[in-house]
Amino acid sequence: MAAWILESLLQINQTCFMVLDQLSRYNSINDSMQILKVKLEELRCLEADVNKELEYVELKQGKKRKREVGNWLRNVESKKNEVHAIDREVRGGGLLVHLKLGKRVEKLTREVAELVERGRFHGGLMLSAQDTRGDPLLATKLVGKMFHINMDKIWEWLVTGKVLSIGVYGMGGVGKTTLVTHIHNQVLARIAFFDDVFWVSMSQGISIRKLQNDIAKTIGLNLSKEDDGKKRAAKLSQALMKRKQCVLILDDVWNHFHLEKVGIPLRVNGCKLILTSRSLDVCRRIGCQKNIKVKPLSEEEAWVLFLQNLGNHVTLPPVLINIARSIAKECAALPLGIITMARNMRGVEDISEWRYALEELRKSEVTQGEMEMEVYRVLRFSYARLNNEILQHCFLYCALYPNDFEIERDMLIESFLDEQLIKGMKNLGAAFDEGHTIINKLENNCLLEKVENYIGGNKCMRLHDSISHIAISMMKGSSRYMTPIKSVEGYFGGNEMVKMHDLVRAMAISVIRDSRQIMVKAGLQLTEIPGENEWTEDLEKVSLMRNWIREIPSGLSPKCPKLRTLILKYNESLTWISHSFFSHMSALMVLDLSFTDIENLPNSVSDLKTLTALLLSFCKRLRYVPSLAKLQALVRLDLSHTAITEVPHGMEMLINLRWLNLYTKTLKLFPGSIIAKLNHLQFLILHWSSGKIKVKVEDIVGLKMLETFAGNLHDLPHFNAISRTMQIVGPKNYLLQLGTGEHLTGTPRIYFMEVCLSKDVIITGCGIREGEMCLELPVDIQRLKIEQCRDVKSLCDILSLKNASSLRRCEIGNCDGQEYLFSLSCSSSCCTSLQNLESLELYNLRSLHALCKEDEAGTPCLPSFRSFSSLRYFCIYHCHNIKKLLTPGLLTNLQNLEEITVHHCNSMKEIISVTAVAEEHLHRREFDESSSSNLSVFNKNDVTTFTHKKLVSLSLKYLPELESICGGLMVCHSLQNFRIFKCPKLKRLPQTIPSVQILLYDSF
Repeated sequence: MAAWILESLLQINQTCFMVLDQLSRYNSINDSMQILKVKLEELRCLEADVNKELEYVELKQGKKRKREVGNWLRNVESKKNEVHAIDREVRGGGLLVHLKLGKRVEKLTREVAELVERGRFHGGLMLSAQDTRGDPLLATKLVGKMFHINMDKIWEWLVTGKVLSIGVYGMGGVGKTTLVTHIHNQVLARIAFFDDVFWVSMSQGISIRKLQNDIAKTIGLNLSKEDDGKKRAAKLSQALMKRKQCVLILDDVWNHFHLEKVGIPLRVNGCKLILTSRSLDVCRRIGCQKNIKVKPLSEEEAWVLFLQNLGNHVTLPPVLINIARSIAKECAALPLGIITMARNMRGVEDISEWRYALEELRKSEVTQGEMEMEVYRVLRFSYARLNNEILQHCFLYCALYPNDFEIERDMLIESFLDEQLIKGMKNLGAAFDEGHTIINKLENNCLLEKVENYIGGNKCMRLHDSISHIAISMMKGSSRYMTPIKSVEGYFGGNEMVKMHDLVRAMAISVIRDSRQIMVKAGLQLTEIPGENEWTEDLEKVSLMRNWIREIPSGLSPKCPKLRTLILKYNESLTWISHSFFSHMSALMVLDLSFTDIENLPNSVSDLKTLTALLLSFCKRLRYVPSLAKLQALVRLDLSHTAITEVPHGMEMLINLRWLNLYTKTLKLFPGSIIAKLNHLQFLILHWSSGKIKVKVEDIVGLKMLETFAGNLHDLPHFNAISRTMQIVGPKNYLLQLGTGEHLTGTPRIYFMEVCLSKDVIITGCGIREGEMCLELPVDIQRLKIEQCRDVKSLCDILSLKNASSLRRCEIGNCDGQEYLFSLSCSSSCCTSLQNLESLELYNLRSLHALCKEDEAGTPCLPSFRSFSSLRYFCIYHCHNIKKLLTPGLLTNLQNLEEITVHHCNSMKEIISVTAVAEEHLHRREFDESSSSNLSVFNKNDVTTFTHKKLVSLSLKYLPELESICGGLMVCHSLQNFRIFKCPKLKRLPQTIPSVQILLYDSF
């Protein structure tokens, strides 16, 4: 009995201890929650600091966050939610709840503390890999011992930290730019030493403001809203100081300037400066701590470079070696001259031609003793050896542009036509082919350079590159999202640019002045027109483009009876031209006032009877153009992007007019009766998106020579009539719009080739039927854009599409009735046009729930064999009802697909439905593991494998319901870009072979 009582007392004692322990835990949980909240607040502060730094670095410097940073931020968000949840439970629970939550609170406290420690990111937040720093610049490989010595010396100065500014000087053509280009690329490659490198090309006469803008552009800083010079310098300096270790390269500096006035701060652990100049004095006055001279090559080095550019595969016979050595020696050991001369002699086998080349070089004596002038002899020989008068004149015309000016090819060819250097006006397409051939020959002879444009080490896509295809550059204004397609057959693939080396330009100007009188003051920052004493009577060409001339005063009336060409374009401050200015220019043929700010064209222009080209494009304030009745020699009239409300008086008298650009939205009435009288027109552009400018078939059907036309058709009957007429008499190239598209924005610069190579139709804001009449598309259509058409449920509704076998690009957007892309239940022939389709873009289709309509059994209708077989680019965005993108039947025909872009599709759950595809294929036994096609799907060991040999890019953004990209294994050896952004429900990434770097941004 006593033993039992003792045992009971011991049990009661243990129970009391347990109760007291649990009560202690109950009392201490509030203390534990307080500790947890303190840790959470520390984590929140750290999170805010990280986000603030990320926002600055990503937006201002264009760098990418590390993947671990994204994961950490997602974990922080998850832990914050857990703490809030457990806090609610503690506050709302009783004793038992508190006892249960105690250990969870302790565990959560440890996890939050661990997150705080991980969030220190001692290794930094941003990636420092090579791919975040841009691409290397194209650089000529140079030989020579001194070249490598100079490279090593400059690099040593950069990395030791004591030298903040380096000047590289030497005569023109000696290789200064090439040397610093190699330095630029070495900075990119040696990521341990520098974070960034920025390249700015300068030119003669550049202003402080222009230099500030150029530097700001390279580092991603916007100074456009700041006019005060000191404040601009302060902002630029502050932005550069935020860079830890960077190198700024200023190429081709002509005049000295104060670094502080520009806003260039030099620091040991900050920004360092390299500049190139022809003058040591310029380097010294700017304050370069170290200066290095680039000297000409030795005779043997010059010979090696000559052989390299002649062609490494070329073996000169012994009889030519001595002559070739002498030619290399005559090039004054300057790389530019050697390279130019060697490439001129490529493919020449006749010893007579080699001897003649050497003799011509030796005869070209120069009066100045400077070695730089020796290059002129080589360049002049290269010019003479063109041996074609048209080639030579086209080359000399390029010298009218400013120094280092990047000239758009099409604009240059248009100028060749204006100057009548190309005689092919009977066929505009052939004329432009000839123009491109001429430019290619000038490039091949090193007299023009192809432009490769880079900003801050990153390849810069200019507007005409990134929006190069006609679909975007001309008709894509309503879309906020533009994704370029590299090249679609039949579409303009980007307006390339060329430029002249400054020495080549100087040679060209000297050649022109030998035979005729010119005035070239282009790009010199002039604010006033040259005085009357400079306008001599024998002037033939005057180029004052790209200056800041404000007005041409009434007192100026130059007597220039021989003046044929006057170029004032890109004087954006020019607001007024006096009536008297043109009074004594009776021989003027080309007048270019494009991109000026004039409101009124002087009445004296009406008397320029010899004028063949009047160019007023982008004179956005121009409202008044005087009578053109006397200008019967006029061949080209460009009034695009002006503010005129009616066509100039007397335009019906322009009997020789072949090129008319009236792309201006302010025009109130279409002068159909006037246009119909211009029966020599070959090129006619009207504002196709305007509801006021409506073209009827009778307005243009009589223009038998019309090759290119863009405009808005009056209604469906007129559209169909013109569509049928074009099959017989043309125009061969067209942009036809049906419906009012004034909601479209953007003001593209209309180049010839952008329209000349297009066969485009836009259907917008209207129906495709009027009673019994249906839309009739041209049979040779290459691009179709359908927008805001309520009666289009699928492409099958457009019956005429079955004949459009040349269709390359299709865009459909803002069509509320569009439920699917196509259905074979209506007619298999409707999908014929899809066989050659290369680009498909779908956007803002509220009712779209599938690309291919399902039959009654729920099985997707499979398109006919080869439908979509040519598709390379597919983009879909703001289509919120579609859940599965590439369904089984559709996927089988996409063997040539290269790019897939999907974003802002709120219901999208699956991108590639490979499981269903595999089951179907296995059942039909059409595909197996050994398939040699570009696309195959097979199942092995319960693993579905999706193989695609051409897919290059997959981009997924803002897909809140996305759960799966590809249910199996992706084998895509071609895949280069895989981007995912804001896809929170995506829990698993697809396996890829080979392993591809997937760029994640707040995805899951």
